[in-house]
Amino acid sequence: MSCRNCVIGELEIDVMFENDNEERWINQVYHYLNFHYQVKKSNNILSVSEEALRDLHDFCQDHMNPNEVFFRIGDQSWKPITEFEELINAHWIDDVIKNKQVVSYYQPIISSDKKVYAYELLARFVDKEGNIIFPNEIFSAARLRGRLYALDRLCRMTAVKYAARIENAKAFINFIPTSIYSPEHCLKSTTMLAQQLKIKQDTLVFEVVETDQVDDVEHLKSILNYYDSKGFSYALDDVGEGYSTESMLKDLNPRYMKLDMKYVQGVSQCDEKQQQATRLLKVAQDIGSVPLAEGVETNEDFEWLKERGYQLFQGYLFGKPAPEPKMAAI
Repeated sequence: MSCRNCVIGELEIDVMFENDNEERWINQVYHYLNFHYQVKKSNNILSVSEEALRDLHDFCQDHMNPNEVFFRIGDQSWKPITEFEELINAHWIDDVIKNKQVVSYYQPIISSDKKVYAYELLARFVDKEGNIIFPNEIFSAARLRGRLYALDRLCRMTAVKYAARIENAKAFINFIPTSIYSPEHCLKSTTMLAQQLKIKQDTLVFEVVETDQVDDVEHLKSILNYYDSKGFSYALDDVGEGYSTESMLKDLNPRYMKLDMKYVQGVSQCDEKQQQATRLLKVAQDIGSVPLAEGVETNEDFEWLKERGYQLFQGYLFGKPAPEPKMAAI
């Protein structure tokens, strides 16, 4: 059975009032809305549908101070009702997820001798007319409407399906840690799909992306331990930023460490970037992690990183994301 966070159903929105006559307003609004909609009331919080909130938004314009009325979705922070239109305008993301308007593109990850070692599967979204929707628009809208959980699951499941088309190479699949409540529940469908498609566990690498900052390291470790227990590998993306401390990297102990592109691009000409790249390479070697440089665009940077000991490389120098995997050497 699917978790409610992965199902695109009617939004349930909490409403809170902050003024001297809070109780009077709550009761008045409750009776007003409850005449037309199903409304829940708990202490000073009303739980309403999106349609009811739209009605309340109009009501506030005439009878209340909108700056004293706040709403939230799930565990998000409270927002003034004056920002409600942003929520309405992002409604299109629900259709994108419902209709599964996403495909995966393949970007090669190569070894030092320029042979394809793996592909990162990158989500690409399209509207009903087939036009590309940029990822930053997609994830911003999903976050706004509390659909990040459902979107991440859709992307993850789609990537697993596309991974079945790869031969003799690994598949790196992104996921957002904060979109997973319980690894055993949220990731069960992912592992089951891989089994159904007869994908060998050791060919899938689940990659932590820092779209959202990870505050709960223990929760992240529980996710990584779950993947590990099922025979999958995992990678940390953007190393050098959020996961910059050596103790953190050693604690998470990833199979792959991807050096952030800000330290890759121009590294052959920049002492500061060279120092950071060398430091993180040493950490990777100490913990037995495979060092991977992403965002490689010039041969000079590639040669410098290869000579220092980086083993895997990814970037436009070797190939842009494409609809089909290129299985030959680069």
